[in-house]
Amino acid sequence: MTGASLWARVEPLLSRIERPARYLNSEWGSVHTQEAEYRAVFLYPDTYEIGQANQALGILYQQANAIDGVAAERAYLPWIDLIALMREEDVPLFSLESCLPVSQFDLFGITVPYELSYTSILEALDLAGIPLRAVNRSEEDPLVVGGGPCVYNPEPFAAFFDAILIGEGEEALGDIIAAHRQAKDESLDRASVLERLSQIPGVYVPSLYHESVNGDGLTSVLTPIGSTPAVVTKRVVASLSAYAAPTCPVVPFMDVVHDRYAVEVLRGCTRGCRFCQAGMVYRPVRERSADEIVGDVLDGLACTGYDEASLTSLSTADHSQIEEILRRLTRRLAGTGISVSLPSLRVDAFSVELARLVSAGKKSGLTFAPEAGTQRLRDVINKNVTEKDLIDTVRFAFEAGWRRLKLYFMIGLPTETDEDIRAIGQVVERVLVAAREVTPPAQRGAIRVGVSVSTFVPKVQTPFQWEPQITLEEVRRRQSVLRESMPRKGVDLHWHDADVSFLEGVMARGGREVADVVETAWRGGARFEAWTEQFRLSTWLAAFESCGVDPTLIANRDRDIEEPLPWDHLSAGVSRRYLQRERERAFSESTTPDCSFSGCTGCDVCGDLDVDIVLTGGERR
Repeated sequence: MTGASLWARVEPLLSRIERPARYLNSEWGSVHTQEAEYRAVFLYPDTYEIGQANQALGILYQQANAIDGVAAERAYLPWIDLIALMREEDVPLFSLESCLPVSQFDLFGITVPYELSYTSILEALDLAGIPLRAVNRSEEDPLVVGGGPCVYNPEPFAAFFDAILIGEGEEALGDIIAAHRQAKDESLDRASVLERLSQIPGVYVPSLYHESVNGDGLTSVLTPIGSTPAVVTKRVVASLSAYAAPTCPVVPFMDVVHDRYAVEVLRGCTRGCRFCQAGMVYRPVRERSADEIVGDVLDGLACTGYDEASLTSLSTADHSQIEEILRRLTRRLAGTGISVSLPSLRVDAFSVELARLVSAGKKSGLTFAPEAGTQRLRDVINKNVTEKDLIDTVRFAFEAGWRRLKLYFMIGLPTETDEDIRAIGQVVERVLVAAREVTPPAQRGAIRVGVSVSTFVPKVQTPFQWEPQITLEEVRRRQSVLRESMPRKGVDLHWHDADVSFLEGVMARGGREVADVVETAWRGGARFEAWTEQFRLSTWLAAFESCGVDPTLIANRDRDIEEPLPWDHLSAGVSRRYLQRERERAFSESTTPDCSFSGCTGCDVCGDLDVDIVLTGGERR
């Protein structure tokens, strides 16, 4: 089927749905290659307006299209209105650029962005006409490769992928494509292709690992078959400077989330928060230089026409040259109406000078994450910030003209008591007092503090990967304690749905047995689980029961420190002994410093991965 013939079937459907702009091609910056030896399509398993903002896919899209003889396109999961029509009219999932059926591509790359996306991945595979399970695919089906944040425990969805990339994709993507192209030239069968891919560093081929369930029935061990590596270690890029950032990315026709030009200024974080999976799996810190960042921002704004640039990372204010970068951008963008935003700020990295520089643009609001209400609990999680840091930061910001602030906290953290929960409300009250003290009386009515409270979900590859998640009943009780402690005026309180957090906890640490549950839930109608109006816990509970899987034994069980874990055959580079040591330090309420400030703390990433911390401005402030 050609793209033109499929488009002739898709186009009449667009007048019958909402937001047809989701499915149009030819956006500014999109790449159209008519002839290519090898074709890849990258899918984000959610709607266009969510997926188009994904920075990682934008980087891979550029990388793949830069390879000689390769054409890369994008695909997104249609919304439910178009899905219904596509099934009614027998229209397959299609790529955006050429409107080709996804099943006709050589490589189908799927990002796995969050735990609640697993059923949406099955929806995309089924719409494409590709067998859900890798074991059922034929030689004519595309190679289905996963990647993204959830791959550090891929077992709940591993059965649906031919291969999964663990780690960063800039170098690995080229290796995967090259190996697949060569295998196709040699007319290798699918099994031989997978064996060859398994020899690429960072590539995990689930079918080449045998599962044996222990006698307790609760744990299992995966062992490699043949010459497959016993442990797959993540791929990591030693220097971000070796790969140019996209400076002419796709500019959508419609509003999307984070609708601005974004530049990744650094990758990784060594602050060492013990609950934070990203801080563990994206180590070590590698910065782009001030010259690269300023040049990329100016080039990107000139190409795209955006009026806002976002400097993105896990903790942008930690960049060793951040003040120089902001001074240079402020000077170059003066009088243009273009603003620069810094997401992911830490309260101890937001200085008076940083407040002054950021305030040169429009003040849309600031976001900080104290995470816990008491210093004791902040020490347990190794947050390494104090209440004084937070109050001083609030004063800096509101003196500089901000009137809106958002604070992130968690409940359910290990060792948490009701006193810790009530302290969240007390901290918010002191934040309001500090903000009002430095705000002119006439403007105090504009002060708003948003408080967002999530439920702690133990994540793999962290010091808390062995800890139980609190039960649904306990989540609701602690939310009640939180609600009663919160100031009544000037605060907008939101908390995460307890049912969603529970399912996230099951998906985060489940093993291969959960794949049957995912498929059963999808067949029962589960999809777009991250959308509140689509989520139904009852569908999942029925699926767990049907498959004979007890979700509470996955989410709410305290794991023994020595028991096998479903992800033991995968490594993010952080050693198990380091995670265990950090767990011990958590329960002794001892903190661990940031290795970028104080020297090596023994996580073993740099040595084991043969990559160093890269600070372009020398030591951090």
